[in-house]
Amino acid sequence: MRHGKKFNHLGRQTAHRKAMLANMACSLIEHKRINTTVAKAKALRVFVEPLITKSKSDTTHNRRTVFSYLRDKYAVTELFKEISVKIADRPGGYVRIIKLGNRQGDNAPMAMVELVDYNEIYNPKGQKAKKTTRRGRRKKTDDVAPAETVETTKEEKSEE
Repeated sequence: MRHGKKFNHLGRQTAHRKAMLANMACSLIEHKRINTTVAKAKALRVFVEPLITKSKSDTTHNRRTVFSYLRDKYAVTELFKEISVKIADRPGGYVRIIKLGNRQGDNAPMAMVELVDYNEIYNPKGQKAKKTTRRGRRKKTDDVAPAETVETTKEEKSEE
């Protein structure tokens, strides 16, 4: 039974799984996009998103914590210098998983994992999306226009 097992073990021992996820995370940070199986992509997202969140505040403690997971100083430098600047105002969801179909050899479901802010197709010219929250009310623009026309008609009548 798998009671209380919160993550996919991917059929590997602990050391092999940690090394594999660290290598995949370093490749994702370096290349901004990698192809892998869907199961590994989902495990990678759980592994790398907290590290990207830690990179938002550039402290020695956070650098050492991230280095203990990645074990690659070039990936850590890239993460803290370039990626953290680009994702600074994003509240989460730094990684996108796009399913690609099945692999030719063994019919395994494949996926492309990419950093969201580095995709030029979805985000042309690096434009940032308008920041929205779900807790506020929407502004009604229809109420503004009729009020202005009513004021102008009242002013016109008072002049006559």
